[in-house]
Amino acid sequence: MKFVCPQSELNTHLSLVSRVVPSRPSKPVLSNVLIKVDEDSQRVTLIGFDETMGIQTCFQAQVEEPGELTLPAKLLESIISRLPSEDIVIQETQEDAAVTITSSSGEYEVRGLSAEDYPSLPVVEDGQAAELSIEALLEGLKGSLFATSADETKQVLTGVHLLAEPETLEFAATDGHRLAVVKTSDESGQGKDTDDKMDVTVPAKALRDLERMLQTYTSSEPIALKFDRTQVIFELGDQRLTTRLLEGQYPNYRQLIPKQFERQVTIDRKQLMDALERIAVLADQKNNIVKLSLDPDQQSVAVSVEAQEVGSGREVVAAQITGDALDIAFNVRYLLDGLKALGTNEVQLQCNTATSPSIFVPLGEVQMTYLVMPVQIRS
Repeated sequence: MKFVCPQSELNTHLSLVSRVVPSRPSKPVLSNVLIKVDEDSQRVTLIGFDETMGIQTCFQAQVEEPGELTLPAKLLESIISRLPSEDIVIQETQEDAAVTITSSSGEYEVRGLSAEDYPSLPVVEDGQAAELSIEALLEGLKGSLFATSADETKQVLTGVHLLAEPETLEFAATDGHRLAVVKTSDESGQGKDTDDKMDVTVPAKALRDLERMLQTYTSSEPIALKFDRTQVIFELGDQRLTTRLLEGQYPNYRQLIPKQFERQVTIDRKQLMDALERIAVLADQKNNIVKLSLDPDQQSVAVSVEAQEVGSGREVVAAQITGDALDIAFNVRYLLDGLKALGTNEVQLQCNTATSPSIFVPLGEVQMTYLVMPVQIRS
């Protein structure tokens, strides 16, 4: 195996696949990245895999000798990232499954393991296919990923639920305290060969890596999906991400969203966020709880916090309010997370009582609903 490629190219692709290499692998070869070098296509393929999730990526290189080998992912990435930004030569030595890495700054030798023991990435043979636009995927991920649970005991809640219906794709995420639902129009349509709709829960970790891959994806071609009951594969041109799906029934989140509201508040998103960011300095000192006081007479919302022994804070933001006055309290971090994801100039808060679910919706083209459970105010 021997190839020549720009340091920046190899570094970019290595950092991508290294993300899925486990820190405590079940077998030594999984701490390595698989490198496949093909002379006919003059391409190098890199694969990282932790037996649950895998990433495969390819790039053009000047291939002089084909071959395949696995090398320690973290060590290789550390060396390559520090080399000068120029063409480097990687050549397999005759013994011990090792390579030499040569640049103008010097030469390094890295020992690896045979590619024979590296497991193959899963394939989906009898599943379903779909195509999604990059815009729809990015919009859905931005509006849902932040609301997934970090609690591994609630495993199905650590993912985003994807539900495809004719011409729409719905993303939903909840951690039990809040719920984010995004509906995107899927112009490319779902797989035409099947009557079954997509109804799967994808781990948030995999989707965060997919989001990073999408941000550097330069093609305008839609993203291809293949999935069955246990596995989903996202194909972005030459790049592929595969992950096991989360098992278990996802909660029926649609029934949690109230159909009618007694109060509606239309407010400037940035002004409310700025006030909450400042108030959060005090709220963080106590329990992260912030109170919103709706005043229809003054057409304003007062944002306040009482942190005993530390101090208090209060700011007033202009708003358009319909319905009666109300004091309602929330976890300030939940509010800020949702407002950052909503992304429009104005948002609308819709609520009924101080203890029933409230929702925030963006005023604009984005179809997103962010439900937050209030916190009971103790007098």
